[in-house]
Amino acid sequence: MSTPPGLDDLLTLLRFPSVSTNPANIGDVRDCASWLMAKLRSIGLSAEIRETPGHPVVLARNVHQAGRRTVMLYAHYDVQPAEPLNEWLSPAFEPTIRDGRIYCRGATDNKGQLMGHLRGLEELLAEGDLPVNLIFLIEGEEEIGSPNLKPFLEQYREELKCDMVAISDTGMVGPGLGTFTYGLRGIACMEVRVKGPTIDLHSGIFGGAVMNPNTAVARLAATLHDDEGRVAIAGFYDDVLPLQTWERQAWEGLGDSSAETLTLTGSPELFGEVGYTDMERRWGRPTAEINGIGGGYQGAGSKTVIPREAMMKLSFRLVPGQDPDKIMALAEAHLNAHCPKGVRLEIIHGHVGMPYVTDPHSAFGAAAQRALTATFGGKVALIREGGSIPIVQAFKDVLGVETLLLGLALPDCQAHAPNENYPIANFEAGVKLNKALLAELAEN
Repeated sequence: MSTPPGLDDLLTLLRFPSVSTNPANIGDVRDCASWLMAKLRSIGLSAEIRETPGHPVVLARNVHQAGRRTVMLYAHYDVQPAEPLNEWLSPAFEPTIRDGRIYCRGATDNKGQLMGHLRGLEELLAEGDLPVNLIFLIEGEEEIGSPNLKPFLEQYREELKCDMVAISDTGMVGPGLGTFTYGLRGIACMEVRVKGPTIDLHSGIFGGAVMNPNTAVARLAATLHDDEGRVAIAGFYDDVLPLQTWERQAWEGLGDSSAETLTLTGSPELFGEVGYTDMERRWGRPTAEINGIGGGYQGAGSKTVIPREAMMKLSFRLVPGQDPDKIMALAEAHLNAHCPKGVRLEIIHGHVGMPYVTDPHSAFGAAAQRALTATFGGKVALIREGGSIPIVQAFKDVLGVETLLLGLALPDCQAHAPNENYPIANFEAGVKLNKALLAELAEN
């Protein structure tokens, strides 16, 4: 089997352990940005590294001409941590090809999709000029909530003016099925620390005399949902915009995803808010999730202590109508109201991102659907997605433009998990899609 053009560049990019959340990888992140800058220059674009208070942004463009559409392509070069490393079948940062898929951290999220855009540009530039004025913005902090990108957009607002933004950082409903994601859930994160005695205590001498922080955090966690999975925080659903009839019908037309979800997750059965399908729960309803919980002795055997502290990490996925700051305040009030006696809470707010929705039937949306049809054939799936890309709403707020989310990740690509992978066929489709999209937007 011949190697697709551009694949070697993707494999090179994947070898950079550009983990944005870990200070130990700060040099790797910058090296990755520098490689991208050099690659973009080599295909005929002007490219540079722009500094931020955190990791740098790579910015590239062609020579802009009056009378043409200006299209921004957005991607990110940072990746999630690879841990737990022992669960990888091959080294996490050494791309390995098995059965037509590339296994490596960042293969799907977002380097494989990023390089589809870049290779598409390379092929177009080899044939002549691009059909649009291009701004290619690649950031290094998406996996930590893009804390510096909105200020970056504000600082360079005039320079970054464009007609729309296109992103490939979302998913497909299945192999070969062109997918247009027109909505994303927002996010709000917090850490809750439950503090009890000032030192760990002997559970025999002091047990029964003081509140155990482990017990307290378990009781707090149990207050977040009712028995049917509905979030029990007062006011949590007040601002939720209901799903529209056409959306529910469109999703119903994609089939019942319950069996696939069970297969992908390995869960014994589905569980969630009553009155909604599996797709509706994952794409169009808000959630409260406990991402981490713990306290006390975690080693082998017994150590009979009452720990001085326990913790849990929470994330709330939000839908259109909900405001992350308001949800954070409601959650904090709920936790304080339900805090057991004998402990005190410390609540630390984490990163937030607004939910996003756009009209897939707009002129730009129609152009995107034509590009997807030209790439994959057949009918385009119109979906929302349960994940979050915090910067998408910022493009609308700061630059006043809508975003087209044309993802190429399959449900079993295991983004953020061990053995993350990306089909080579999807990399090739991404090249074709990028070229078709720019052509459609140029004519729109």
